[in-house]
Amino acid sequence: IVDNSEDATVNKIALWLCTFTLSVSVGAVLLLPLSILSNEVLLSFPQSYYMQWLNGSLIHGLWNIVFLFSNLSLVFLLPFAYFFTESEGFAGSKKGVMARLYETAVVLFLLTLLVLGMVWVASAILDDNMARQSLYDLWEYYLPYLYSCISLFGVLLLLLCTPLGLSRMFNSCGTSLWINVNAEVLRNRFLNIQARRIALEIRKRASPWQRNLGYPLAMLLLLAVTVVCVLIVCYHVVELLFDDTAMPRGMEDPLLGAASFSMFGSLGAAVQVILILYLMISSVVGFYSSPLFTGLRPRAQDTTLTQIIGNCVSLLVLSSALPVFSRTLGITRFDLLGDFGRFNWLGNFHIVFLYNILFAGLTSACLINTLTWTVQRELIRAFGMLGSHTDTQS
Repeated sequence: IVDNSEDATVNKIALWLCTFTLSVSVGAVLLLPLSILSNEVLLSFPQSYYMQWLNGSLIHGLWNIVFLFSNLSLVFLLPFAYFFTESEGFAGSKKGVMARLYETAVVLFLLTLLVLGMVWVASAILDDNMARQSLYDLWEYYLPYLYSCISLFGVLLLLLCTPLGLSRMFNSCGTSLWINVNAEVLRNRFLNIQARRIALEIRKRASPWQRNLGYPLAMLLLLAVTVVCVLIVCYHVVELLFDDTAMPRGMEDPLLGAASFSMFGSLGAAVQVILILYLMISSVVGFYSSPLFTGLRPRAQDTTLTQIIGNCVSLLVLSSALPVFSRTLGITRFDLLGDFGRFNWLGNFHIVFLYNILFAGLTSACLINTLTWTVQRELIRAFGMLGSHTDTQS
């Protein structure tokens, strides 16, 4: 009974830390949308008494808070939650929550020294002056550099997961769109056993409204949003070649309410918000669709606490990199605030340019592949119906 009570207490603390981390992740996702919408609200109501509380200082503070808690969660809270659940106390010590807490604190301290030492060596190799500064001023230089490395990893992860998520969503809508295909067509060699099973299950559940209106509209909406996103990125690639202001950069004093961050005004700002949220959803879908991370996918009544912590880490890395991801692709011209704009690699033209080219290429390949398979499904359906009609006549 004592062991069960002890485990329950440890699990409860770990879940509290995971809940806090997920809250930080939601805040990171909403940073850019809220900033863009706040600017448009101040443009629409510049003299409103009820909008005086909404200013650049408030938005800047929100960015700093999210940055702080993102660092805190990634470096301390989530590792603490993992080691706390796995700890049992040092050999020979009295068992209990305090013994596990003591072991967790020691292991976390040693791990922190190891990680900080590795990052300091890496910074010394890349920039000796930076390493000396970070040694003297841990908070001002060292932690932002560490978070810059984590952010770069998150942005690269978004680059890979977002096109994969787009492809997965298109395939889901496409499978649903062609559920009218008869059983003979579903046995065609172009579709594997799993695809046939999924299609048949969806066919049984779908209503006529879903088949004839819902899925086609969803497919068209996904296609339109993705095309707009690719066009914006392609336009940003051209901007990078001729306009220095197209490069992502930091902004210390945001002048909200001075001008719109979109050439199309409020409508363009609304499209930017939709695209940012759409890319985040796509990246999450792609992350859980990847063969490397399918083991982390949550399952109802069958998810371990270790998996929950792993999911929190993954979502926080993706969400905290979303503002940098969106600004790097030119989805918005709202410059990064606070320490988000201090990442070393943001000023490298070659990295930013290559990143935009890769995203446009991967996403375009996803679109072409999806449209090609759509045509193939239609041809399969047409020839299947023709073959069955011929058999009937004979």
